[in-house]
Amino acid sequence: IFVSDDFHTSPVFTKQPGSIVFPVDSMEKNREVVFSCEAQGDPPPFYRWKLNGSLLNSKPGSHHSLSGGNLRINHLNKEDAGTYQCLASNSFGTIVSREASLTFAYLENFRSHKRSSVSVREGQGVVLLCGPPPHSGALTFSWIFNEYPSFVKQDSRRFVSQETGNLYIAKVEPSDVGNYTCVVTNTVTKTRVQGPPTPLILRNDGVMGEYEPKIEVQFPEIVQVAKGSTVRLECFALGNPVPSISWHRVDGVPFARKVDVRKTSGVMEIPYFQQEDAGTYECVAENSKGRNSVQGKLSFFASPQLIEKPQDVQKAIDDSLVWECKATGKPKPSYRWMKNGENLEPTERVQVINGALSITRLGLSDIGMYQCVAGNKYGEVYTNAELRVIAVAPDFFQNQLKSHTLVKEGGDVLIECKPKMSPRGTISWRKGNDALRASSRIVILESGSLRISNTTKADAGTYTCAAHNQFGEASSSGNLIVKEPTIITTAPNTLDVTVGESIILPCQVSYDPSLELKFTWFFNEQLIHFGSHGGYFEKVGGMHAVPGVCVSVQGACAGSGGGSSHTMCAFCFVPVPKVVGGSHLTATVIELNPWVEYEFRVLASNAVGTGEPSKPSKKARTKETVPKVTPANVSGGGGSRSELVITWELQNAAGFGYVVAFRPFGATGWMQAAVPSPEASKYVFKNETILPFSPFQVKVGVYNNKGEGPFGPVVTIYSAEEEPGRAPSRLRAKSLSAFDVEVYWKALPWSTSKKRVLGYEYYITILKFLCLHPAPSQPPSKVMWNTSNSKIILNWEQVKPLENESEVMGYKILYKRNQFSRPSIMETNTTSVELSLPTDEEYIIQIRPFGEGGEGSSSRQITIPKISGRSSSAN
Repeated sequence: IFVSDDFHTSPVFTKQPGSIVFPVDSMEKNREVVFSCEAQGDPPPFYRWKLNGSLLNSKPGSHHSLSGGNLRINHLNKEDAGTYQCLASNSFGTIVSREASLTFAYLENFRSHKRSSVSVREGQGVVLLCGPPPHSGALTFSWIFNEYPSFVKQDSRRFVSQETGNLYIAKVEPSDVGNYTCVVTNTVTKTRVQGPPTPLILRNDGVMGEYEPKIEVQFPEIVQVAKGSTVRLECFALGNPVPSISWHRVDGVPFARKVDVRKTSGVMEIPYFQQEDAGTYECVAENSKGRNSVQGKLSFFASPQLIEKPQDVQKAIDDSLVWECKATGKPKPSYRWMKNGENLEPTERVQVINGALSITRLGLSDIGMYQCVAGNKYGEVYTNAELRVIAVAPDFFQNQLKSHTLVKEGGDVLIECKPKMSPRGTISWRKGNDALRASSRIVILESGSLRISNTTKADAGTYTCAAHNQFGEASSSGNLIVKEPTIITTAPNTLDVTVGESIILPCQVSYDPSLELKFTWFFNEQLIHFGSHGGYFEKVGGMHAVPGVCVSVQGACAGSGGGSSHTMCAFCFVPVPKVVGGSHLTATVIELNPWVEYEFRVLASNAVGTGEPSKPSKKARTKETVPKVTPANVSGGGGSRSELVITWELQNAAGFGYVVAFRPFGATGWMQAAVPSPEASKYVFKNETILPFSPFQVKVGVYNNKGEGPFGPVVTIYSAEEEPGRAPSRLRAKSLSAFDVEVYWKALPWSTSKKRVLGYEYYITILKFLCLHPAPSQPPSKVMWNTSNSKIILNWEQVKPLENESEVMGYKILYKRNQFSRPSIMETNTTSVELSLPTDEEYIIQIRPFGEGGEGSSSRQITIPKISGRSSSAN
């Protein structure tokens, strides 16, 4: 029989493994990788790992070993490549992590054989093949012309494809004659290899005549692009004259500002790809002899994202369960469920329909950890929930019958009976010692509760609810008391009165004398708060007089057409009210901010005065529009050699981006770059031609899905300086704690030259050290406080350091009057303290242990209110 235990918890991942690409070149130096995995739970979880779906044998000292939940793989070899998953288990069940892959990146050498010469006529186009060697991992390509470091510069005539690595020359000129060498770089391993040179020579049988463009570099007919990624399309043509390249969408939609089209190099880039960027794109190559074009479709896809997750649930035995699991994605995700780390197969009781898991006739064998996995061909997402199935005997401990239930004679009463039991059994009732029989007035509901209609004095007495199932029985009793009804014998009548006249509305009742009587008055269905309406209402009389209400009548304010004397209504929002005529029922509020939620209230007024405001309206959001506010605090400077660093303050919003424009000081044309991420606040322009500490004029603009906004004012920013010519002197170091060392040096002289000193960095060589244990990581718990006279008394449990932590030497108590004031600090070596502080002010307090390794973790923030003599706790 399973009994709920609120002090223990099922496993939940706090850290999951990520995929690793390991450079083969590093295996000689470091042949070890670590996959991270961490989970919370009580009892603490234990861990296992799977490789390609099979459990690993991970023992200390073996090829695979565990450190906590982390998987350490020593002496790596290529057989270790594959898909890894972490399993975390405790007494509540098992959960499995997302998949993480281990792959090896490498780049082999070119074959050393010599390449044949390529012979072309002047004016003819040519393609020089790279043919990269076997590899794993992304590659980049460049070409050397004759000798290193003379690299081929790309322009409208020459193009290096980053897809194939080939070099394309649209129209060969005599200056192109020479040796060409393909250089391949692996972006993961950072290794670079060079192919054998390919000689390019000119034929002597004349010059090639003019001909129309021939597109040699083109993109696929269908390109799948992930949401938020950057897509890069290549297009280049051979031809004489040299063709020009242009791009456009076939549907005629103009490019967004973020699209980067490099006409001279035949490349189009679309950063931060979204659904609206999907469509068919066309590249057109054109010269005086004709034109040619290619088309390709960019198709949007998105990996699954969960929008509805199952939650932990506790069910009674024999009950049914339905867990919803929904995810977005393109293509539409499919779903599978797992129980305790293994795939859950459908049965008569267990069904999965459109992601929803249903289990009927729950039993104790269904207890465990369940996971919904939503996936498409671009990825999977996991979410988990715990199912507890309880089977217990009836228990009234938390839901006793009310000891006394009052009902008026002739009225209806419901006596609730809600025992805790699983499975649900039978419920019976007794009055006194006799079994209670159902009748037209007395009904036992399906819930087990008792309903008595048209009660009489004879119904008064002691009622007992008895519950029974196969695990046991229990009962609970309560008294029903029948009182005489309260009846209004004299009620207010409709009156015609003169404005300004005072009247008394009567109210007389008959009632049970054992009950305390209370009168409540309403005006137009609104509760009257006597004394808060300017003296208009006054309660007169009492228990031995006629209770009534005195009303000072004023002109009424009602809706249009209701015979009111109001002349206008005030339509209020923050910060300015709008006034409209009394006959209006609508108003248009202008000069609001775009993409902001507003609430509205309406007040009616006339010559007498202004009435109470209406309740706030539902929130209404204004529409999005082209951004009008430019980024603030545009500045920059610093960076590495040949860099111009530009920064600004964020303006985060959906579909939002920045446009950075810059030019050397005194130049006329602007260079521009689109920064599509709304979370970006920095742009770095790198060019080897930038001189150190050169002034640039810079302006930053904005755009969003609705269009382009304005540029901000032009500011002057300097490029990066040159490196300092010499090192600091008089270097000293001083140890402060287990983690801190203070380093001193003499500053280099400052000047306005191109070698200004902006900062320092240092390197550490460990010569000799004394290892101090780190500070205690556990915060003080079970913090109790109370006040006495002008003292605040604090108590807490002793912090116990972990095995590798320094002993607790004492505690620091930080207290302040509010979150903005400077804290005061008090130290003690005990687990209690008295603070002599005024109790008529609010205080914020934290407690922090300290040891030889420094200060440890603080307790959570405790707020002590302005109430004296009141004790509390903050666990």
